[in-house]
Amino acid sequence: MPGLFIAFEGGDGAGKSTQAALLAKTLSDAGRTVLRTREPGGTPVGEKLRSLVLDHGQGEIDAKTEALIFAAARAAHASQVIAPAVARGEVVITDRYADSSIAYQGAGRGLGTADITKLNDWAASGLWPDLTVLLDVAPSEGRQRRTAGDAAEDRLESEPDDFHAAIRAAFLDLAAASPERYLVLPANSAVEELAGAVGRRIAELLQERGRQGAA
Repeated sequence: MPGLFIAFEGGDGAGKSTQAALLAKTLSDAGRTVLRTREPGGTPVGEKLRSLVLDHGQGEIDAKTEALIFAAARAAHASQVIAPAVARGEVVITDRYADSSIAYQGAGRGLGTADITKLNDWAASGLWPDLTVLLDVAPSEGRQRRTAGDAAEDRLESEPDDFHAAIRAAFLDLAAASPERYLVLPANSAVEELAGAVGRRIAELLQERGRQGAA
């Protein structure tokens, strides 16, 4: 069976991890080999870089340094984990990928989405998801979700709402530019409803890949 690469994207608090876990279970129950991973992270060096760029108390991290840290983690993740798994016929599900850098550093930090796209295309050796599920969440709702209970915000989550508004707009622009590669869903829909929509789209994509492989 052909491999597949799926990314979940969206603002902080959109529910990406929940939907990624539900999709992984659905596919595993159907007999597919699934690899769940996340960014930044997914490799030993990536996890160390994750702590460096997301934890508070690391000192000043300017926008370019931040972008390069994320790109470095992605380079290791793409070459060491994602590409080999897809080549083995596995379904890779990642919580965030290059679109997050385009939105956060390109738009949110003002570095330019075109430059950050080029940087990450090079870092990942041209590896992009077969499908990106974008869970669209308003900044105020995302903050309410992620600060519920005793949850603390990381360094990027704690940025003001106008930063997160720019990120949201960038995500939606990316999806509008390549609608065939995106599934955009409102994050405030019921968990089961979102999972059903994602599952149906993935089933269609797998059937299509299967026909292409047979041909």
